[in-house]
Amino acid sequence: MKAILLHEVCEPEALRLADAPDPTPGRGEVVVRLRAAALNHRDLYICRGQYAGLRYPVIPGSDGAGEVAAAGPDTSGVTQGDAVVINPSLNWGDDPRIQGPHWRILGLPDNGTFAEFVKVPAANVLPRPPGLSDEEAAAVPLTGLTAYRAVVTRGRVRVGETVLVTGIGGGVATFALLIARQAGARVVVTSGSDEKLARAKALGADGGFNYKAGDWVKAVREATGGGPDLVIDGTGGKTFEQALDAAAPGGRIVTYGATTGPAPEVTVRRIFWKHLSVLGSTMGSPMDFRAMLALFGKGGLRPVVSRAFPLAETGGALSYMDRSEQFGKIVLTIA
Repeated sequence: MKAILLHEVCEPEALRLADAPDPTPGRGEVVVRLRAAALNHRDLYICRGQYAGLRYPVIPGSDGAGEVAAAGPDTSGVTQGDAVVINPSLNWGDDPRIQGPHWRILGLPDNGTFAEFVKVPAANVLPRPPGLSDEEAAAVPLTGLTAYRAVVTRGRVRVGETVLVTGIGGGVATFALLIARQAGARVVVTSGSDEKLARAKALGADGGFNYKAGDWVKAVREATGGGPDLVIDGTGGKTFEQALDAAAPGGRIVTYGATTGPAPEVTVRRIFWKHLSVLGSTMGSPMDFRAMLALFGKGGLRPVVSRAFPLAETGGALSYMDRSEQFGKIVLTIA
């Protein structure tokens, strides 16, 4: 098969399609013929050697959609030809509250979805939501799961609450907007781009604040009557500290990432004085994935696809993501 096969640390521009062995399903496994995959920042970090547990050679990519091409012994519930999406959260474990010691994400150390075929546990393929294109289906898994757990499982969003989503335009943030809106919350967002703020409002955001244009914390607090009840943040860095200031007294802050690095200083006094709950969230359980997937297709939600690239142009797609030009998910089409 053809695949993006990493042999060493490199910049995205160096990536090329290469020949790789066709995967063979083992006990309890299936091979999926991929029609589309999607990018995550994790793939860029792996390419540049900025991710834990690196090993080579490896095929990156966590998100994918296609059809079951082959099934190994002791598989049930899937048959050859089934249209499926892949849950990239492997071996979560028995406790829905926290991942177990053998948990990992598809695409490292296991070969991932930047290829024509991928091998995964049969338990990690689910029926594709009806009505979604290949590209839309591939856009959902990792970021949809991360957003669902952050907003619903950990954030416990409630009807009528105000939710702040920072850094709108990225995949998880965009899904968080859609999921919180569907849950009956009022949603406000931040971005450094007026164009992205306008697109968020077209998707249902009730307000948008450009963090490059002034004191966004003050603006958010004024617009929400004292601050949001729930903050969903994957930016980290200075933004996380500002989120503590923006949140309403008694509010919740869910952090699922730190794309700008660690917070330079966290004012602990803000947490205890305002009775804030600070919650961590990473990916999600199989229960989270099934509940998230039900929101799409017949559930009414559609993912936002920013741009599609052919598999052979994966390097260009990663560079596009690195420049933060996207609004929504960047996907790869696989012939």
